[in-house]
Amino acid sequence: MTEKLNIGKLLEEKISGFKPGSLVKGRVVRVMEEEVVIDIGYKSEGVVPKEEFKGGNILEGNEVDVIVESLDPDEHGFIPLSKEKADVILNWEKIERCYETGEWIEGKIFRSVKGGYKVDIGIIAFLPSSQADINPLTNPSSLVGMCSKFKIINLDHARKNVVVSRKRYLEEEREEKKKGLLDGIQEGQLVTGIVRNIVDYGAFIELEYGVVGLLHINDMSWGRISHPSQILNTGQEVEVVVLSVDRERQVLSFGLKQKTPNPWDNIEEKYPVGTVVEGKVVNITDYGAFVKIEDGIEGLLHISELSWTGRIKKPSDIVAMGDTIRVQVIDIKKDEQKISFSLKSLEPNPWPEIVRRYPVGGIVKGKVYNITDFGAFIELEPGIDGLLHISNITDDAIKHPSEVLRKGQKIDVMVLEIDPDNKRISLGMKQIGDIKSKKEQNEDKEKGGENEGTDS
Repeated sequence: MTEKLNIGKLLEEKISGFKPGSLVKGRVVRVMEEEVVIDIGYKSEGVVPKEEFKGGNILEGNEVDVIVESLDPDEHGFIPLSKEKADVILNWEKIERCYETGEWIEGKIFRSVKGGYKVDIGIIAFLPSSQADINPLTNPSSLVGMCSKFKIINLDHARKNVVVSRKRYLEEEREEKKKGLLDGIQEGQLVTGIVRNIVDYGAFIELEYGVVGLLHINDMSWGRISHPSQILNTGQEVEVVVLSVDRERQVLSFGLKQKTPNPWDNIEEKYPVGTVVEGKVVNITDYGAFVKIEDGIEGLLHISELSWTGRIKKPSDIVAMGDTIRVQVIDIKKDEQKISFSLKSLEPNPWPEIVRRYPVGGIVKGKVYNITDFGAFIELEPGIDGLLHISNITDDAIKHPSEVLRKGQKIDVMVLEIDPDNKRISLGMKQIGDIKSKKEQNEDKEKGGENEGTDS
């Protein structure tokens, strides 16, 4: 009898110790669809929302810590309990320490909610979407179920609310790995990265952990390119050579052309002066055309080397972009990485024969094919022109050659001078009149002499 009284007294004392906010231990007696029934040794059993068991592994008989929310039973006679609040109390010391020291805390993202996620770090913490990752999330649900480390960024003691950031953990982790990568990387090393941005002067290549370096346009190709997009595309994976490392500033520079030997190193052995090569016209300017004979080797075919005749006004009269042509190497400047070509040298030089055919003092017939302010160009034969300067057209005062000449007109001219080196022929028209005048004077003198002889 006395023993029964003692047990009853103990139960009464235990029950009297229950009050809202008490932290008590209980035992799982039943798992329902949305709630878990807990025996806490009170007159009535209590219930905890099933969602507060984050791991989902709820077994009857398990012991759990809970907070008594109220001693007033609900409509089903159960006392409302909270496991989340109990977890907060039990883990609060650890959480406060992590918050004060900046330590990482491990946890698991177990649910997506409005504006972010629920995270189990021993208590239920909130992870805002903006703090979930370094990069914008394309598939937010992919984080649910992920275990990670978090930084506690806000702690409300009164409400026991905790806000965490996975982004800050990832940023610090990346910074550590970035430093490790920079410490280990060496000049001359081959690395693989992604083309993140292309600008006029080069491309930015990103390695692991956010390490970014510049691949300058001058280091992309041994040949000439006008823009990096001729070689690279944004998002492309590319292998490059590390040219320099500035660990203090965390700056790298890369090279692409350095993966292959410099084609100019043995240029003189490969293409000695006089060699005839085949190449492709890759650029045309006012002063000539650039011919590519292999990757990285382009040379100038100057306008003066296109033809032996001097009538060519622009290179496009002879060659076009994309043409494949045969040219001769006439000069190499290895240190300046310059090579010069000639097209005309593949044909015989016609000027010795021209000098023979058009001796100085000879009178030839030609056609006016162009008139300028300073004179007229006279075609002596196809491709061979001479300049009839305005001062050599007539002794009369004229302001423009068109006062005497017209285009297409055939005239007699005298060869005054030939400069074969510069492919120039100077012509005169008034000089023919001078010769005729002298001839007539001589004829008159001869006739006069004959008359005197007759009179005598």
